Amino acid sequence: MSALTQALPEERLEAGRALRAKVPRKSHATWKAPSNRPDPVQLLMDSDKGRIAKLLPIRYGRMSKSPFTFLRGAAAIMAWDLAQTPTTRLHVQACGDCHIMNFGGFATPERNLIFDINDFDETLPAPWEWDLKRLTTSVEVAGRSAGSRSGDRETAVRAAVRSYRERMAEYATMPALEVWYEHIDLKSLIKRIPEAAERKQSTKAITKARKKMMPSHVYPSLADSKKADIKDDQPLIYHEPKQRTPAYRRKAELSFKQYREHLLPAYRVLFDRYTLRDIALKVVGIGSVGTYCEIALFTDAENAPLFLQIKEARASVLERYARASVFATHGERVVVGQRLMQHASDIFLGWTVGVETGRHFYVRQLRDMKIRMPLDTKDPVFLAYFAEACGWALARAHARSGDPAMIAGYMGSNATFDNAIVKFAARYADQTESDYAVLKKAIKAGRVKIQDA
Repeated sequence: MSALTQALPEERLEAGRALRAKVPRKSHATWKAPSNRPDPVQLLMDSDKGRIAKLLPIRYGRMSKSPFTFLRGAAAIMAWDLAQTPTTRLHVQACGDCHIMNFGGFATPERNLIFDINDFDETLPAPWEWDLKRLTTSVEVAGRSAGSRSGDRETAVRAAVRSYRERMAEYATMPALEVWYEHIDLKSLIKRIPEAAERKQSTKAITKARKKMMPSHVYPSLADSKKADIKDDQPLIYHEPKQRTPAYRRKAELSFKQYREHLLPAYRVLFDRYTLRDIALKVVGIGSVGTYCEIALFTDAENAPLFLQIKEARASVLERYARASVFATHGERVVVGQRLMQHASDIFLGWTVGVETGRHFYVRQLRDMKIRMPLDTKDPVFLAYFAEACGWALARAHARSGDPAMIAGYMGSNATFDNAIVKFAARYADQTESDYAVLKKAIKAGRVKIQDA
């Protein structure tokens, strides 16, 4: 542990302020594509190596819907670009794919509803400003895709960065243990929504989603309860022939045995109450499409279901530009990163390695009361409110692993840093639209195949 970490908050605040001489806050406004910038489509295609080839047209079909869906799937492109920008070199446990659709509500193990980041496939220690720049860019691009006015988009972007800056200043004065206890209560967050209609809509959507996420609702939609088989729903959920064989079953059970050893002892007792019934492939997200993802159905003695998602963990897109993961597997990297950033994580969160393939995986419950807030990017007031909540959640996550006093000291108490990030978000949104146009041309030319699903 460094001497600076043990210094008083005011000393660390001052150390953060001193960083401005090396990396002026206004410098974060800059973005201009360098002459050696790779072809964005080629960067995407490079990231396709090792993915399931027949699913790639679905990945690109989803990315081709709008500049916003493109941005969601283009974390590899933005990682290269962020590495070219000014950096404070203050590292935190970064999300790596920090856009507004990767924030939402979910239930803690105690079944309390909180709001937090909910995607960690790319998590890695990296400069804190990389996450913030991707988040604010996503707000700007989402607003553009929805047809919002420039002034409304700026208001929303500014709400995100101001919230991050002000919350980080609060965490800079709090004892470390209090920062770790800090969380964002979802119900309280909804009560603060400025518009009554949006509050009502959000409350209804969450109540409905909460019911649908319960195992009793998930079971009939995903599986035949009598046969204990997962239902095929091509091309998004399907069985490969080998998944029906005894040999595959034995290998899967060995992988789950390894996964079990990475659970806390108390949760192993719970996991041991369940028996594996079926496994199928499942297509998820945008950026993850083509990676090897499965869902597994387990049942207990009373035939009550447990659905686990087994998701491939590949090298983080940040690894080439920040630092290599210190963990033996990328599944462990994701799990540890999630536990570092989230207030509370799924009790079944763990990792394993494919017995035959050697692929790295992390495991979690499928749809464990995960609630996507009804984000209306066409409503400027709600977009700004949601962006503010995301900025808060990101600051809380970064404060757990980073030095909130140094980060807060660097950003300061006025709008200088905010103004720079607002300008960056607009400039990088232009870049995103340009890259999106390149993808559309590649599709038209037949270089990239697409499929709607």
